[in-house]
Amino acid sequence: MTEFVAEFVGTALLILLGNGVVANVVLNGTKGQNSGWIVITTAWALAVFVGVVIAAPYSGAHLNPAVTIALAIAQKFHWIKVPYYILAQICGAIVGSFLVWLMYKDHFDATDDKGLKAAPFATAPAIRNLKSNLFSEILGTFVLIFVIFYFTNAEMGNDKTPIGLGSLGAIPVAFLVWVIGLALGGTTGYAINPARDLGPRIVHALIPMKGKGTSDWPYAWVPIVGPIIGASLAALAYLALLI
Repeated sequence: MTEFVAEFVGTALLILLGNGVVANVVLNGTKGQNSGWIVITTAWALAVFVGVVIAAPYSGAHLNPAVTIALAIAQKFHWIKVPYYILAQICGAIVGSFLVWLMYKDHFDATDDKGLKAAPFATAPAIRNLKSNLFSEILGTFVLIFVIFYFTNAEMGNDKTPIGLGSLGAIPVAFLVWVIGLALGGTTGYAINPARDLGPRIVHALIPMKGKGTSDWPYAWVPIVGPIIGASLAALAYLALLI
């Protein structure tokens, strides 16, 4: 499996399972309807586990442009590969999200609330305050990336050249995403991954879904810019602490 295919498949599975649980919880008539935040955060953590297990041996299992950019800033990944990885991640997110729509199409059709129909695709703030929403995404992503650096550092014996998660076990990453969701996810839905939000939002905008509302593009920059800023700050903080 090539690096591009690994990032594509890993991200597609991540989104299929992560956005799939959102659909299961919020859409009408599902077996999991109204099962709550614990179910969503737990399944997202396990979705990360699945994606990392698949992709790690081949690409380092970034599955997230914020991870790719942060590793490049920290000189743990070659900048020339950054666009290549990000394209694979966004394409994987698009495919994973499209499969969620196919899987739950009857339940999307049975749901009248336009906000609930959009929820399995892209994040949205609980209280819309773009400055606060941006800060939430910056902080959540900072925690994700900063801790991942110490995971990889321990795994690689302080080697400065790993391409990503590499041989790191997927379980610690899953627990990290789980606690971020439980502790910091209530404000914006913790995108902490530009591909996770952008790819599915594109799908929502394009599919012929019955009773579809807006894809909320005026908000879409927050889960893109916030994670990139948070990841960059985490990389710089990690480098500063190494000095």
